[in-house]
Amino acid sequence: MTPTVKHLGRVDYEPTFQAMQAFTANRTAATPDELWIVEHPPVYTLGQAGKPEHILRDVGIPLVQIDRGGQVTYHGPGQVVIYLLLDLARLKIKVRELVTAIEQAVIDLLGNYGVTAERRDGAPGVYVGAAKVAALGLRIRNGCSYHGVSLNVDMDLSPFEAINPCGYPGLQVVQTKDLNIPLTVGEAGEQLSQQLLLQLERQHG
Repeated sequence: MTPTVKHLGRVDYEPTFQAMQAFTANRTAATPDELWIVEHPPVYTLGQAGKPEHILRDVGIPLVQIDRGGQVTYHGPGQVVIYLLLDLARLKIKVRELVTAIEQAVIDLLGNYGVTAERRDGAPGVYVGAAKVAALGLRIRNGCSYHGVSLNVDMDLSPFEAINPCGYPGLQVVQTKDLNIPLTVGEAGEQLSQQLLLQLERQHG
């Protein structure tokens, strides 16, 4: 059963987070998996073991403490976020395999435009050279995943300067626009969701 892809547009972070939790808490063995494609107004999110000292200064952007793994990251307009609401037990996919599949989807998307991207051991996400282009964080509850992946497309990157992105001081970030990839946020969301579906099919198959 292929996951249902939902385009939710630009939505506030907190209600979306609560909706993911509710969806996961209320799902049954028969609930179809879903991918939610969204964009958020400016917000910092701090993972459950996140250290506040990775927020270097207050630039007036709200901070939301959440239940995914990982440290602090930034979401804002011009960045596509895809949440993966998946029954991993039903898909017979382990968490590590899901992380690899998500990273590979981003790598393949960029590769289609002639950009070489890679993953790093122990630092989930996707990198072009030394700069991070995509971040990911997941929460697994009762064998089901939520949260997901964010890809920087065409955004104001300056809010990343007020944090240690994902807990790494001085980590550079990059976006697809600066890699000469001519995608809008909508197109990037559509193409990344298709790559994710392909990867999930491969893992499941």
